[in-house]
Amino acid sequence: MRRIRLLTYNIAHARGLGLHQSLRSRARIRAQLRRIAGLIQRLDADIVALQEIDENSRWAGSFDHLAYLSEHTGLRHAVHGVTNRREGPLFHFSYGNALLSRYPLPHHENMPFGRSPVGEKGVLFTEVETPAGLLPVVNVHMHHRSRASRLRQATHLMEFLTRTRAARGADWRTGPIVCGDLNNPAHTPDATAMLLGYFEEFDNYLLVPKAGAGRAHHTFPSLWPARALDYVYLPSRCHRVEVTVVRSYLSDHRPVLVEFHV
Repeated sequence: MRRIRLLTYNIAHARGLGLHQSLRSRARIRAQLRRIAGLIQRLDADIVALQEIDENSRWAGSFDHLAYLSEHTGLRHAVHGVTNRREGPLFHFSYGNALLSRYPLPHHENMPFGRSPVGEKGVLFTEVETPAGLLPVVNVHMHHRSRASRLRQATHLMEFLTRTRAARGADWRTGPIVCGDLNNPAHTPDATAMLLGYFEEFDNYLLVPKAGAGRAHHTFPSLWPARALDYVYLPSRCHRVEVTVVRSYLSDHRPVLVEFHV
């Protein structure tokens, strides 16, 4: 079996615990990204799913944060999943989800949930060519306020995965590994529970961190975690699973590290 270390992390535009990234200089944002890169290296992550990462936004230094992280982590394979893009003299931004990987990424698809000019969430689907085989990894970010919006987004995600599984699943080593910032607890009738029910229709999925496991598995806010918002869904071919909510204050979320063997 092959060991894989997967990290999911909402990096909050590299603003740290500040109120907004526009209040930070380009130099401070770069320094913050180097700290995040150092954390990724210390955790020895093979695959990193990132949310709230900028491609080229004036409010976040006008440079590609993913390319900068790739350079400073040594994870050479990277894809953006931009869900928000606006160009103009006053507002110029592009951001969303991304994936960093030690292994090649032969295929990816990006699916914004809607067409909002700002604040739109979405899904980045990526196939990762690991030594264990081709792993489908899904990076998702859901609405932070509206339960109705999250349920609609979960429906879109399930429809997307059903189509993609039918079209490409014959080459996968496992079922889709899904992770990200779902912005709702696992134990309530919300999107997280809805998705778990969907996955369990065709496999015995594990949802981590486990619901009701206490403050040690809470991810938000990072200074004094009161809620679990960040999750990983693992199919049954992922064995010997170890989960760590990493104590870190480089974002308002804490990262979740999952080690497993395929």
